[in-house]
Amino acid sequence: MVRIISALFLAVTAACVSAEPLTLVDNPPDRHVVVPGDTLWGISGKFLKEPWRWPEIWRMNKAEIKNPHRIYPGDIIVLDASGGDPRLRIAKPVNEKLQPKIYSQPAQQAISSIPPNIIEPFISQPLVIEPGAHDGLARIVATQEDRMMVGTGDEAFVSGIPDASVEKWHVFRPGKPLKDPETGEIVAHEAFFLGNARLIKPGEPAAVRITLAKEEITRGDRLLPAPPPNIIAYAPHRPEQPVAARIMSIYGGVNEGGSNSVVSLNRGSAAGLEVGHVVALYRKRVSQAIDSDGRRTQTPIPDERYALAFVFRVFERVAYALVVDASKSVIVGDVARNP
Repeated sequence: MVRIISALFLAVTAACVSAEPLTLVDNPPDRHVVVPGDTLWGISGKFLKEPWRWPEIWRMNKAEIKNPHRIYPGDIIVLDASGGDPRLRIAKPVNEKLQPKIYSQPAQQAISSIPPNIIEPFISQPLVIEPGAHDGLARIVATQEDRMMVGTGDEAFVSGIPDASVEKWHVFRPGKPLKDPETGEIVAHEAFFLGNARLIKPGEPAAVRITLAKEEITRGDRLLPAPPPNIIAYAPHRPEQPVAARIMSIYGGVNEGGSNSVVSLNRGSAAGLEVGHVVALYRKRVSQAIDSDGRRTQTPIPDERYALAFVFRVFERVAYALVVDASKSVIVGDVARNP
């Protein structure tokens, strides 16, 4: 399982610059003591009306703060507005001498951008299979002792693994199609994650051992190489180009979602979306009335903005985003645009 760690921060200079001034919440606190479970988004939300702009209030485009990810429970975050523009900084204890400080906490205790426990499975597991790609993937053709189902510790035999260059594999089953709400076109299929497998003997068929079975695994299930563990630092920023996307699905097969739901969008890297983009969710509204002749009339009114969504995984024509700060339920077909 990939550990999502907010660690060595990569260049975000251009992304952090905004023409709009930062706006503080009414009566912001002077300081905040970091506690387990805090996120950079959540901490900034105690001070900023637009918490996704935390790279700006941390002055990440300046040399003074290079890595706000490296804060830990117990640190004291102070609001400093003395220079005119607000910024956050880590306060130094009054009686502590200025000297290098080494944190002994494990890396996974560092404060992350957004809740890592929610998105972690979506980073390490296959989510999307392009149309027509299923047939070319490795698949289970036989099971140990001809069992109908196999589980953790069992062996299975797989066709389509040419050599021993890849040892770790994900096992999945083709899931529901992702249909573009605008065109009706099926742009991809979601992959239903079943578990993990390890190659123990290459060949045709190759032998694998199931190392994790979250669901029952059987003949015909497909395999994809497991990605190597990554260290990902998420830097929220607005898209540089106009975004006009729609919600295709709410992960888990539910009809409605809310804050902390994962949604798929009908735009991906081909449309310029990238990891870290923040988009606003809108719902189209129509006012209905009865005119003097008794006829029902409809008048379009401005779309209602009700949430933000943080893009954390991107494919060519599909992107997955975590919904945050939702004031009402999320519905398939709602619009995602620039914040």
